[in-house]
Amino acid sequence: MDIKRVAIDAVNETIVMTVVHMDYKGQVAKRINEKMPLATVKGFRKGAVPKDLVEKQYGRAIKQEEVQKVVDLALERFVQSERLNLLGTPLPKVNEDFSWDAEELVFEYEIGLVPNFELDLDAKNDIVKYVVIADDKLINGQVERIQKQFGTAIPQEVVTADSDVTGTFTNEEKGINNATTIAADLFKDKATCDKFIGKKVGDVVTVNTKGLFEDDHQLMDVMQVSHDEVHGLDVDVNFTIEAINKAELAGLNQELFDKLFGPGAVSSLEELKAKIKEDAEAQFAQQADQKLLADVQNFLIDNTKFDLPAEFLKKWLQTVGEKKLSPAEAEVEYARSEKGLRFQLIEGKAMAQSNIQITFEDLKTFTTNAIKQQMAQFGQTNPSDEEVQGIVARVLSNQEEVRRLSDQVVAAKLLELFKEKANPTTKEVTYEEFIAASYGE
Repeated sequence: MDIKRVAIDAVNETIVMTVVHMDYKGQVAKRINEKMPLATVKGFRKGAVPKDLVEKQYGRAIKQEEVQKVVDLALERFVQSERLNLLGTPLPKVNEDFSWDAEELVFEYEIGLVPNFELDLDAKNDIVKYVVIADDKLINGQVERIQKQFGTAIPQEVVTADSDVTGTFTNEEKGINNATTIAADLFKDKATCDKFIGKKVGDVVTVNTKGLFEDDHQLMDVMQVSHDEVHGLDVDVNFTIEAINKAELAGLNQELFDKLFGPGAVSSLEELKAKIKEDAEAQFAQQADQKLLADVQNFLIDNTKFDLPAEFLKKWLQTVGEKKLSPAEAEVEYARSEKGLRFQLIEGKAMAQSNIQITFEDLKTFTTNAIKQQMAQFGQTNPSDEEVQGIVARVLSNQEEVRRLSDQVVAAKLLELFKEKANPTTKEVTYEEFIAASYGE
């Protein structure tokens, strides 16, 4: 057998394999001999069919099967021996002139190679690392929300300026159908607020989405509108009133503090605000880290230049998966996944350059911390180590969970690497400013 690589360009090659009779004749002969006792040919008893007739009836199919086995094994070993770093898997080329009767059987496979490229993590950039501060406005708003949440809802006959109104926003054209509770004075414009005053359960109030709130992003919460749609959205929506209540605020006393944080953890309004600030900024820090990671990813994708075997990958996409794709569908899928593929290659390069490796201990530690955070959210602030490790063991016995958590560990390690190498500019902002920066508004 002769097997060789034929380079087309830096990321595309063809593997050419020439198979001769000596490569497969022994196995074909063995299969023919095994077939003879079982062969059935009209006019002959089972097991008494002459060998030449067995070969005539079954020989071609057996030859094709054995040759394919030889080719598959040789291809696998060749890829390994050449240490080829492939994208996708080899694709057989169709040869219209191929003949199984030829002395030499020539098979060709297209392959796509992982590109070689330079990665500069220290490249000059305009990336910002945001430090999000919980300001007084946010903290005081959260205090009021807590008081409402733990206060008493007093039903009202009609809407007043201090009412909380429960109902459903609808707009058939935009697919808006979301139940929510809003304060009657939530809207930006007083004229809009006035539309609700005096209304009863069952009444329908029509408002326009354009400039409805101080921040258009509120549409995402109260109407479940996507971010891509909120800016400049100009449609009428109906709000059907289903309940009207006035909140009798809960007192800022020890009973409330204990309900929130456990006995004695907080004992004053100042301590409550400090706790709110601490918890909020911890949450904001996670969001800021995710934005930093995304910004670095986008920067590296845009500024790390290398070619991909695009046409090969489009062909390959047509062949993988349970549902085969048409050329047009593969084109769409490639366009959708190209950016992710580029960062996957950049990610691998970054980890290799920085000698980042994921160990089982890394995975176990990450999972342990994640479990403790989840338990704390449900009020279990001091679980035993035995209890936590029991849950960790169960989670890590699930291979799908292991893959998911491994991806998160990789992301965490890359985040630390990027913080160190990317030299971002630190900027302190409020949460409102952070949201505006995050969405480009």
